[in-house]
Amino acid sequence: MAESRVPRILIAGGGTGGHIIPALAVARELRARYGAEILFVGTARGMESRLVPEAGFRLELIEVGPLNQVSLATKLKTLVGLPLSLLTCARLISGFKADVVFGVGGYASGPAMGAAILRDVSTMTFEPNAVPGMANRFVGRWVRAAAVNFPPAARWFRNAEVTGIPVRPEFFRLAPPASNAPPHLLVFGGSQGARIFNTLLPPLVPALLAAVPGLTILHQAGARHAETTRAAYTASEADPTRWRVEAFLDNMAERIGAAHLVMARSGASTVAELAAAGKPALLIPFAAAADDHQRSNALVMVQAKAAVMIEEKELGVPERLAEALIELLQDEARLQQMGSNARSLARPDAAEQIAGTLVSLAHG
Repeated sequence: MAESRVPRILIAGGGTGGHIIPALAVARELRARYGAEILFVGTARGMESRLVPEAGFRLELIEVGPLNQVSLATKLKTLVGLPLSLLTCARLISGFKADVVFGVGGYASGPAMGAAILRDVSTMTFEPNAVPGMANRFVGRWVRAAAVNFPPAARWFRNAEVTGIPVRPEFFRLAPPASNAPPHLLVFGGSQGARIFNTLLPPLVPALLAAVPGLTILHQAGARHAETTRAAYTASEADPTRWRVEAFLDNMAERIGAAHLVMARSGASTVAELAAAGKPALLIPFAAAADDHQRSNALVMVQAKAAVMIEEKELGVPERLAEALIELLQDEARLQQMGSNARSLARPDAAEQIAGTLVSLAHG
C-alpha cells in the first residue's frame, strides 16, 4: 500500500479487561498518532461490548464460543460453529479492507486471525500473559509479528518483541504516598471482585489493625458481593473508621497510588498497572485461570522481588494470609524496595511501540 494511505487496522478479541484494555490503549495511539481507521471485532459476552463503544470505536460482534477448560458438549458446539465464525470474520476483513488484523486474545481472536491468515492479510498478535492463551498459541506460528509482555511467551510466536502491556499514562505519573501518611492497604479482586478475598479477609482485619498502627483498608468486593463483605467486616468488630468496602472503584490509578501495599489477583493488566505505578503487592493468583497463567504472571513479579505470592491452596490456613500482610506492612524499607523493583518492569512506551509495528505492517 502507498505510504500516504491511512492504515486500516482490525483489532480482534477481548473478553476480559486483560485483553481489551491494552487493545484500546493501542487503538487510541493508532488514531492519535497515525490517523488510523480502527474496527474492533468481539463477542457480546466480553467486556469489549461495553468498553469499545464507550471509547468511540466501531465494534462488530460475532458468535464464537470457548474451547479451553469447558465440557465436551461446549467444545463440540464451538467447533461446529467455527466455520461460520471464520466466514463472518473473512467478510468483515474484506468489507473493512483491513491492512492488518491485530489479535489480542479471547474468543473472537482465533476466528479473525485464522480468516486473516487464510486470506493472506498481515497479522500481529498481542499476548499479555506469561503463558499464551489457546487462540494465540494456535495462530502463533503463522503471524507476521507479535508483541508480548513477558519474555517466556516469545517462544510461541514468530518475530516476537517484548513490548510490555500498554497502560494508561496516569499510572506512570503517580507520586508515592506522603512520608507521614499512615499505612494503607488496597484490596482489589478485579472488576467482579474475588470471592476468596471477600471471605477470608474480614475475620483477619482486627488482627491486622492491631498489629499495624494507623493501618487503613480499602476493599473492592464487586457489585454482587459488596453488601455481604461489608457485613462480614462489621461482624468482625474491627474499627469501622479504619476500613471501607466498595462494590467498584473508579480512578484506579489514584487508588493504587495512595496504597502502601496492594493485595490483588495477578491478571496481566493488574500486574502491568502495579509495575507502572511502582507499587509492591501481595499476589494471589486465580487458581482456575486458563493454563494457570495468573501464577506465571505472579512469578515474574516474585522473581523481580516486586511482589510476594500466596497460592490459593495455601489459604486453607487463613492465618497464613494475615502473617504475610503484617510482615509486609511492618517493613517500610522492604515495601519501598519492592516498589522500585516493580517500576523496573514497567514499559511506558508499549502502546507506541505496538502501534508503530502495526503501521509498519500496514505499509509493508
